[in-house]
Amino acid sequence: MEEKIKALREEAISEFSAAVSAEDVERLRIKYLGRKGLISGLFAGLAGVAPEEKPKIGNLLNELKTAVSEALKGAAARIGSISVSSKAEGLDITMPGIKRPLGHKHPLTQVFERINEIFLNLGFKIADGPEIETSYYNFEALNIPLEHPSRDTFDTFYIKDKHLLRSQTSTVQIRVMEKEKPPLQVIAPGKVYRPDATDASHSFMFHQVEGFMVNEDIRFSDLKGILSLFAKQMFGEDTKMRFRPHFFPFTEPSAEIDISCIICKGRGLLTTKRCSVCGGKGWLEILGAGMIHPKVFESVGYDPAKWRGFAFGMGVERIAMLKFGIDDIRLFYENDLRFLKQF
Repeated sequence: MEEKIKALREEAISEFSAAVSAEDVERLRIKYLGRKGLISGLFAGLAGVAPEEKPKIGNLLNELKTAVSEALKGAAARIGSISVSSKAEGLDITMPGIKRPLGHKHPLTQVFERINEIFLNLGFKIADGPEIETSYYNFEALNIPLEHPSRDTFDTFYIKDKHLLRSQTSTVQIRVMEKEKPPLQVIAPGKVYRPDATDASHSFMFHQVEGFMVNEDIRFSDLKGILSLFAKQMFGEDTKMRFRPHFFPFTEPSAEIDISCIICKGRGLLTTKRCSVCGGKGWLEILGAGMIHPKVFESVGYDPAKWRGFAFGMGVERIAMLKFGIDDIRLFYENDLRFLKQF
């Protein structure tokens, strides 16, 4: 029995060393290590060995199986076989590989990250909140009265039990101020939802970045300075900004902020034609802002006589469309590689 084991071991190692293809390796695997292979046959013959010899012969058989398995692995690696348990053809490692195209970040992700980077460098921190909110955080705490049009079912996705899909990331402002005490510098990026009919400039889901700062001596000039710096870093150093009076229930005074058109540079004309991006006005609206209303401070337990602050909110899609010259918001969500490869 010992001679048979020794001879089979030498024969197997020799044959695996001479194998030149995946088919050879598979054939030898079946011959020696298969369920009905030669090594299995020797194990079956162990029953006829004298009892005192069985331990010794058993060890030799185990060593044989290990040696042949190692020879199998070595042969498979040598000839580039992908799987020695299949009949697949060997891999020709001399052939050039197929270069796979590398992906890149979505344009909205790029703009999101740039906005976050600018405000993080200004000392703001990032906060997050739930997308399913209560009417309290979405409306009441933000001083939005019951009769306000935004609370109508045509303008908000209501679920049930006064729960809804948030229509603005200003809800995070309330949640942060409830848990933390001033001074605060926070931005809150995220998805918001409004039941708008989808067209070139509207979507039922889009992204916003809410920002706010609270301290004892915050002034409107601080808001102007922060947003001016943001606009220059986002759109270029030659960007101009203007503030127009507006009304928001959660800020007083309130303003809508425009920047000089990034295409016509605020002139309203391209050569002799009216600029199609700004409609000849020379200005583009980018966000809304204002000083936080005293009633908002009261709703979170801040003393409005002591604390002052400002807040602003911007649509990320709006910023991306202006920055990249995109004229249809739907392009962001269609996953069309012809569009995405441009960024």
